[in-house]
Amino acid sequence: MFVADNAKPVPLDDESHKVKMAVKLRTEYGSVLHMPTLKENMREKGGPATGDPYGHKQYSGNEGEELEYVITGTHPYPPGPGVALTADTKIQRIPSESATQSLAVSLPASQSRLDANRTAAGVGEIYRHAGISERSQPPGMSMAMMEPGGNKNSALVPKKAPTMPKPQWHPPWKLYRVISGHLGWVRCIAVEPGNQWFVTGSADRTIKIWDLASGKLKLSLTGHISTVRGVIVSARSPYLFSCGEDKQVKCWDLEYNKVIRHYHGHLSAVYGLDLHPTIDVLVTCSRDSTARIWDVRTKASVHTLSGHTNAVATVKCQAAEPQVVTGSHDTTIRLWDLVAGKTRVTLTNHKKSVRAVILHPRHYTFASGSPDNIKQWKFPDGNFIQNLSGHNAIINTLTVNSDGVLVSGADNGTMHLWDWRTGYNFQRVHAAVQPGSLDSESGIFACVFDQSESRLLTAEADKTIKVYKEDDTATEETHPISWKPEIIKRKRF
Repeated sequence: MFVADNAKPVPLDDESHKVKMAVKLRTEYGSVLHMPTLKENMREKGGPATGDPYGHKQYSGNEGEELEYVITGTHPYPPGPGVALTADTKIQRIPSESATQSLAVSLPASQSRLDANRTAAGVGEIYRHAGISERSQPPGMSMAMMEPGGNKNSALVPKKAPTMPKPQWHPPWKLYRVISGHLGWVRCIAVEPGNQWFVTGSADRTIKIWDLASGKLKLSLTGHISTVRGVIVSARSPYLFSCGEDKQVKCWDLEYNKVIRHYHGHLSAVYGLDLHPTIDVLVTCSRDSTARIWDVRTKASVHTLSGHTNAVATVKCQAAEPQVVTGSHDTTIRLWDLVAGKTRVTLTNHKKSVRAVILHPRHYTFASGSPDNIKQWKFPDGNFIQNLSGHNAIINTLTVNSDGVLVSGADNGTMHLWDWRTGYNFQRVHAAVQPGSLDSESGIFACVFDQSESRLLTAEADKTIKVYKEDDTATEETHPISWKPEIIKRKRF
């Protein structure tokens, strides 16, 4: 730092500069170096140059031979009929530079160019020799560029930006029943596998069982000493599981309507639960920043899934790996290895709390809901698919049916219905609150499709359960898709 030329630029080394420019020339202009050079231009510039200033020799069609094509313009011709062609009257048209270039490209391929293409392996040939189809290249690049003369050029051409495909038409949903009976916010809802009845849990500390067809109350279960935050009915046994803000997880025997098991271990309110579809395992998530795996029969805590740094708001189970998915107020989603009890993948794309996660019933994908966006992901590694933007509220719940209708319910009482594949928002619903309620009590805490997927049930802050069904009278003509093929902006964050 004490030398005299400290701040001066390093002197340019001619040899290295020549090498650099030669490589740059070959890399950027290699595909056009074989094209014929105009003799007029060379004459104007004082004859052909044997080499460029950087020591890179010219690539002509045939080394050491006369160029095959020289573009000189048209033959001389008289200016009109009956005029003698003399040195004074002759007209000759010289093509412009752009016309010259296009003409040079359209000339048939010379033997030397064919030889060069035979010896230089194209990208497509490399893919084919490696046993990979050309379609498996990066999606933004296309191989389809044919040179005149029938031989394929290996230059890569960027494709057009992807546009959103036309969404599938779905009939709109309409409210047809409002069920009241709870004395507090209805926080959770589940439909039993036989589709005869459904169960709700409320801030009034009760669990109520309702007839699905008539909407009448069948049974009330008491036992929780605080808000009931999660309910689920087992498909493998006659059991109902519930959890609440009293830190309790209960198993109810529906033949006797009594609690037969308690699962002790959580240190704070239990916010959600789910049953594994193929083995007798219960998964719960809590405000204590953990999720727990329970053996249904022995009541033993098999694993404590720790790693989140804030309350775990939602948990989902599936038979395939990863078998457990959790969403948390620490803004992350974690995919868990059930056997090891450890995190497989942590997804950090959301900027705000993830209160809802839903798995698609048919595809190997899932969606997560947060105030910033609804995001779709691909299993097993949690690869990002797309954002569903527009539901600008605190999203409490998500549900999806096998027809590809995704429903998001928010804290302000709005419900958006989306086409799963394209992310098109085809309907927005904001049902009026129950008479006598404040407008501020408009909020959706949970929603679920029944087993036939013809009914949509929502649990709301005005102490009601609202039931929606598809509008049978609607057609694609009466309710057209107001869709434009916009360019997809698949933001990662």
